[in-house]
Amino acid sequence: MSELRIGAHVDQTDPIAEAAARNAPLVQFFLGNPQSYKGPVLAYDGGPAALRAAAEAAGVDLYVHAPYLINVATTNNRQRIPSRKLLQQHMDAAAELGAKGLIVHGGHVTDDDDPAKGFDNWRKAIEATDIKVPLLIENTAGGTNAMTRYLERIKGTWDAIASAEGADMVGFCLDTCHAHAGGNALETIVEDIRAITGRIDLVHANDSRDAFDSGADRHANFGAGQIDPDLLAQVVRDAGAPVVCETPGGAAEHAADFAWLRERL
Repeated sequence: MSELRIGAHVDQTDPIAEAAARNAPLVQFFLGNPQSYKGPVLAYDGGPAALRAAAEAAGVDLYVHAPYLINVATTNNRQRIPSRKLLQQHMDAAAELGAKGLIVHGGHVTDDDDPAKGFDNWRKAIEATDIKVPLLIENTAGGTNAMTRYLERIKGTWDAIASAEGADMVGFCLDTCHAHAGGNALETIVEDIRAITGRIDLVHANDSRDAFDSGADRHANFGAGQIDPDLLAQVVRDAGAPVVCETPGGAAEHAADFAWLRERL
């Protein structure tokens, strides 16, 4: 597995410099404030064309993480409609950068809602979005009525999306911390997800500060959390997809996490 591409989530100001500091072939970053409905903002000097050219010259793959506030599944129009707009804006921006994918969380409906409404809202969102780069839906850790915490909900979401135009451009991002904290067995998670989606396009490799099925989304550096080290490495190995470490710290901590992971692969 020495050829496995491993990178990290980095500051958005200069992703290429961040990649160089970690000797990483890929990086993930936000475009603007992940807690805001304001549209994407690229901090890189020279703009999108300059970042795209620099990434190509450096051989660095770019991944964009959409804002956390996006929830296209919700039945609340005041949240769903701005979420769709924001998703399209970030899709357009990611395409302009030549990104390999745009990662978005699965969202949720309220405790009083039928999950089927959320599944259908995902279908409508896919049909309403001009998908220009792979849209990678990520599993989430918390919420009883989340669309992508539990396997049966992921299946419901995927079955609904399958009938939408543009479904071929929708992929899956598997987060190890979210799977663990969400109550999914890491021993079988890769097989379970592939049985539902047919694919895993990206792995967010993170240890978890919290216990299995805690519903808490708090990442830890490898070996410092509550996920069995062999299991974490097994998920990465079995998935065989590019890896983004969203672990705490800067370049030194990420380089240590890369080394920890490679030792076990």
